[in-house]
Amino acid sequence: MAGAAPPNAARRRNPLLGGNRMKLGIFGTNGKGAAQTLVPEAYRPSWKASVETAQLADALGFEAVLAYARWKGYIKGEPAHPSGVTLDPFTWCAGIAQATRHMAVIATSHAPTLHPVTAAKQCATIDIIADGRFALNVVGGWNKPELEMFGAAMAEHDARYDHLEEWLDIIQRLWREEAEFDHEGRFFRILRGSSMPKPLQQPGPPIVNAGGSDRGQRFACEHADICFLILRSEDTAEIAAQIAVYKDMARRDYGREVQVWTYAYCVQRGTRAEAEDYLEHFAVRQEDGPSLDAWSAGVGSQTKILQSAEAVRAFRKRFAAGAGGSGLVGTAGDIALRLEQLSDAGLDGVLLTWVDFADGLRRFEEAMPLLEGRGLRDRFRPAERVPAC
Repeated sequence: MAGAAPPNAARRRNPLLGGNRMKLGIFGTNGKGAAQTLVPEAYRPSWKASVETAQLADALGFEAVLAYARWKGYIKGEPAHPSGVTLDPFTWCAGIAQATRHMAVIATSHAPTLHPVTAAKQCATIDIIADGRFALNVVGGWNKPELEMFGAAMAEHDARYDHLEEWLDIIQRLWREEAEFDHEGRFFRILRGSSMPKPLQQPGPPIVNAGGSDRGQRFACEHADICFLILRSEDTAEIAAQIAVYKDMARRDYGREVQVWTYAYCVQRGTRAEAEDYLEHFAVRQEDGPSLDAWSAGVGSQTKILQSAEAVRAFRKRFAAGAGGSGLVGTAGDIALRLEQLSDAGLDGVLLTWVDFADGLRRFEEAMPLLEGRGLRDRFRPAERVPAC
């Protein structure tokens, strides 16, 4: 945020702000991940699976694990569908922080579902548990059936960002300010606001946001440290141009430097042909059609990440494979090369998803020295860092 105090030592230690050219994370293991598939090996959330996958990624030196927020499944009238079976991101991140030693834990909050005073306290607590390895992914809320469950009306698209902006401002004041304060805004009224203790990281934990519309991009560039986007093309020149919009806007309009990340589904096999065949198997022949239809319809109607119904339809395979993310498909060498191309285009990090996370992470170990050899990452040397107990 513009004009904020410089980061303290705790924040500078956060691996999200480290020096690797291509940062890595895993996405969605507090839920079913990102694949919309019926294959039996598909990941399902349990505490055992959550810890196993987090520890595998942590041992490889990954920078982050992001827990998404989901309150209701995609298919109306089927609450037990896997898309709705999701562990709470805040309590999950607190637990994962105790099970890991290096990577950051990122909790997602849908602003209409959580009061900012509550959110500020929860974030500070997890940051203390994690010894300064927490970050907050802020979302305005887009899934209408979920918001209806909370009695929160679905606001017009840009108004959601007005609400999110005020919500985040209150949280950040609670993180920073020692004295009590009053707030009288369009959406919130706070009397003698205060939250103790403060997060270890000051002026506060890093903020993550995925804004695809014009208003969303401006919000991300003004307020987020890490801006997530869906890459609309596989052409590296077009990707570079898409990334440059964010970085140039942040510098020009807000005097800020931001990281730009994306998420990607990873299909790694001994040959490219084997990887492509498995992708076709789980994302086409075994797609979860009803769930995929319901999810993509919601994304298309309530967000502006993709600008038309035609774009949503064109992305169907990507939606099935990994929620619209880009594909890293082939051998370890193919994947390392593609990550180098994305880094050269200006991308700072990737959240990875697999159909089977444990299997995928074990395979990905083969790619790590190749990324080091390409200058994308330093060799990981785990520190003797233990979260506060």
